[in-house]
Amino acid sequence: MDLFGLLPGFGNIFFTLGAFVVALSVIVAVHEYGHYIVGRWSGIHAEVFSIGFGPVLFSRVDRHGTQWQVAALPFGGYVKFLGDANAASAGADGEAVAQMTAAQRRRTMHGAPLWARSATVAAGPIFNFIFSIIVFATYIGVQGLPADEPRLGTVHPMPAPAQAMQPGDLITAIEGQPVESLTDFFRLADELPGAPALNYTVERDGRVLQLQGPHPVPARAEGITLQSAAREAGLQAGDVILAVNDQPIWAFSELPPIVSASEGAPVDLLIWRGGEEISLTLTPRRTDLPLRDGGFETRWLIGLQSGAFFELPTRTAGPVEVLPLATQQTWDVIMRSFSGLYHMVVGSISTCNLSGPIGIATTSGAMAADGIWPFIWFIAVLSTAVGLLNLFPIPILDGGHLVFHAYEAVTGKPPSERVLGVLMAIGLALLGTLMLFAIATDLLC
Repeated sequence: MDLFGLLPGFGNIFFTLGAFVVALSVIVAVHEYGHYIVGRWSGIHAEVFSIGFGPVLFSRVDRHGTQWQVAALPFGGYVKFLGDANAASAGADGEAVAQMTAAQRRRTMHGAPLWARSATVAAGPIFNFIFSIIVFATYIGVQGLPADEPRLGTVHPMPAPAQAMQPGDLITAIEGQPVESLTDFFRLADELPGAPALNYTVERDGRVLQLQGPHPVPARAEGITLQSAAREAGLQAGDVILAVNDQPIWAFSELPPIVSASEGAPVDLLIWRGGEEISLTLTPRRTDLPLRDGGFETRWLIGLQSGAFFELPTRTAGPVEVLPLATQQTWDVIMRSFSGLYHMVVGSISTCNLSGPIGIATTSGAMAADGIWPFIWFIAVLSTAVGLLNLFPIPILDGGHLVFHAYEAVTGKPPSERVLGVLMAIGLALLGTLMLFAIATDLLC
């Protein structure tokens, strides 16, 4: 066995695991900090704030008397409040609480008013959502928003004939059809057939020039979808597809019909990469795509994302414009999650759309490999998903605790310790079953 040949594989595993631990630790820290800070504001004392479980690697006690620690198993975390019997706040330490004064009991989770307990429990998921909004807003603010003019930024490397185009050129017409906005540009991209070259009218430094250029949206991979046939086959962002099954193509719009017609049969690609031509074969995958109306469409895909032959111009956006967009992005993640779960339950899409810890870890590594901003964006998406999951009305999750609080608000008393113990055991079993099912989909799909 060639042990040295295995080193790159081990390196990838460690990189993937490291990315997963970083993503999970950030999300857990945000979630648990929400519990901690709102609990403190509500008069509930936190004894321990832990990132990870098991043996403590590092700890310190702050001026409020809370022990902040990092533990050896970095796959989760918790806040243990005064009087809790365990880290899950599943019950009170009856013996310890019985020896407390009324003032001390008020500082426990179980002795605090209902409003304080509910706010503390709900704060974890809410902080996950707030964190996602902040990250999305920051990303949009840094990257900017598309400016609605077809002015060229950097021209992407192309086999031909984009060399005549220069950054700063303003496209005013394509094949004689006027282009007044970026919207017009992409509308024409949908209408124009594929061709080796198209005629462009551009303005450059006050002059009007007639130039030739590629299709507005050429058969170029702007990005590669995670866990796709294209990524598995080794395609890279920036690759230009010259031919599919020996059929030359010039526009990205020519690619989907050919892939769809294959119905899952292997597809041969001839691609251009940095001046070299490379032949690849990949097998399209049956994929469930979310639709705008909340449904799903099943198609054969290879996992390429399209784009213009140049970098799109951007403009700076302020907080007033960015925050609604970031909030909408967070809301879209929530609604797509609900839609996906519903369609999996009714059987209209495959359960392979559910990712477990292995799938999430793999995605973490892939996004980190793509760059810091894709990785940060992924963390924000995952934070929203974790916040949503914790609101499910399952005992042991935050949503289950909120159901218990609702019961107490109606009846005037909390569930008995016996009932609480049984429900917590059921919740743990449900959560364990869901985890095993998710791992099974990771391994079998």
